[in-house]
Amino acid sequence: MLRGLRHSLRTRLLAGTLVWVMVSVLVAGWVLSDLFRQHAARQLASELAVHMNQLVAGLSVNEQGDAALTFEPTDPRLLQPLSGLYWQVDRLTLAQSPAASALPSDIAVFNSRSLWDQTLQVPARLSIDPSSGLAAFDGGADMGDMLALVRVVAPPEGDARYRLIVAVDQAVLDQPLRQFRIMLAVSLGVLALGLAMAAVMQVVVGLRPLAMLRGRLRAVRDGAKTQIDGDFPSEVQPLVDSFNQVLQNNHQIVQRARTQAGNLAHALKTPLSVLANASAHESSDFGRLVADQVGVARRHVDHHLARARAAAAVRTPGLRTEVLPVAQGLTRVLSKLYAERGVQINLDGLTPGAAFRGESQDLQEMLGNIMDNACKWASRNIRVTARLAQQGADTMLLLCVEDDGPGLPEARREAAFERGVRLDERVPGSGLGLSIVRDMATAYGGAVEAYASNLGGLGVRLTVPGVAG
Repeated sequence: MLRGLRHSLRTRLLAGTLVWVMVSVLVAGWVLSDLFRQHAARQLASELAVHMNQLVAGLSVNEQGDAALTFEPTDPRLLQPLSGLYWQVDRLTLAQSPAASALPSDIAVFNSRSLWDQTLQVPARLSIDPSSGLAAFDGGADMGDMLALVRVVAPPEGDARYRLIVAVDQAVLDQPLRQFRIMLAVSLGVLALGLAMAAVMQVVVGLRPLAMLRGRLRAVRDGAKTQIDGDFPSEVQPLVDSFNQVLQNNHQIVQRARTQAGNLAHALKTPLSVLANASAHESSDFGRLVADQVGVARRHVDHHLARARAAAAVRTPGLRTEVLPVAQGLTRVLSKLYAERGVQINLDGLTPGAAFRGESQDLQEMLGNIMDNACKWASRNIRVTARLAQQGADTMLLLCVEDDGPGLPEARREAAFERGVRLDERVPGSGLGLSIVRDMATAYGGAVEAYASNLGGLGVRLTVPGVAG
C-alpha cells in the first residue's frame, strides 16, 4: 500500500486531500461544539442571574438578625415540584468550618417550592467555570448533577452571612448541546462528503491532461502519430514540447543512420559487383574462390545492414506499417516471379487493419523472405494469415505463411534459421535467408519459428510488435 502511495500521484493527492478534509472537519466540529457550549452556558448563566438578582432584592434582615424573603418567582418552573430549576438561601454561621465538604441541611433557611422536600447539598468549595460563572456539583442520588449560580451576601443588620443559590439540572444544558452536536455531525458529515467528492473531481480533472498525454504517447508508440499534438495546460505544455523535441531529434538521428548505412551498402556493393563480374569470367580455382568470397561478403553486408536497420527502427516511435498493402505488393512480385510454376498465394486470412509497429522496408524484408521461401517449395498453394494477439501489456502481430510443399522434418526446422543455411541450395536467392528474418524479428523483440502446416508443407510463424488499425 505504501509503495502504491509513493508511486501514484492520484493516490497521494486524494489521500492528502481527504486526510486534510477529515482533520479540518473534526477540528471545526470540536471548535463549534465548544463555542456553542460556552454560548449556551453563558445564556443559562444570564437566565439564572435574573433569578439571583430577584433573590438578592427580596432578602431582608431586621434589627434582631432575623431574615425574611419576599420573592415572587417569574418562572413557573420554580413553583413546580422537581421541575429542574431551584433556588435556596443558606445561612452561614461563624461556626461553619471553611474546610467542610457540605453545609448541614439545618441551615437552609429558604428554598423554592420546586425543591419540595429536598435540599440542595452544595459543597463549600466549588469549581467555577470562568467563562460563564456557573459552578458544577453533584446534588446527590435524588437531584443528580447540577449547575448553579452562587452568591454570598452579608446584610449590615446582624452578623450572619447568607449564601444564595440558583441551580438547574445539568440536563438543561446537556440536552440542547447534544441536539446541536447531532445536527453538527450530520451537517459536517454532509460537508465532508461534498468536499471529498469535490476533491476527487478536482484530482480527476487536474490529472486529465496527463491521461491525455499518455494517450498521445501511446498513439506515437503505436505509429498512429509522429508527434504529440493537442491543447495542454501551460504546466504540461513544456513537457509536451520537450517530448516532441526528443522525438524529432531521434527521428533525425535514425534518418542519418539509415542514410549512412545506405551509403555504406552502396559503397561496398559496387566494388563487390565489380569483383563478382570479374570472377565470373575467370574459370580458374582462383576465380571460383573470389566468387565464393564475394558471395560471402555480400551476405555479411546484407546481414549486418538489415540488423542495423531493424535496431534503429525498433527505437523509433511513431512507426506503423499496414500488413495488407505490403502483402499485396509482395504477392504481385512473387506471382510474376514464379508464374511458370502456377503458385497461388491466398491473402484471405489477413485481419483488416492489422499493422506492424516498424519500418515498411523491414516488414517487406521479413515477410518477403518467408513468402519467397514458401514459393520455392510450394507445390501450388500458399496461405498468408495475420492477426493481432495480446501478450501481457504488448500487442503483437502474428504472421503465418504456409505452403503445400514437402515440408521439413522437425529435426531440421531449427537449422533452417541458422546463419548461412539455405533450404534450397539449388535455387539462388537474395542471400538473406531465414536467418536474417530471425535477426530482424529478434531486434524488434519478436520471434520466428517453423511448424507443420495444415496444407501439408511447412509453416513459418513470424511474431513482431503490432498495432490495431
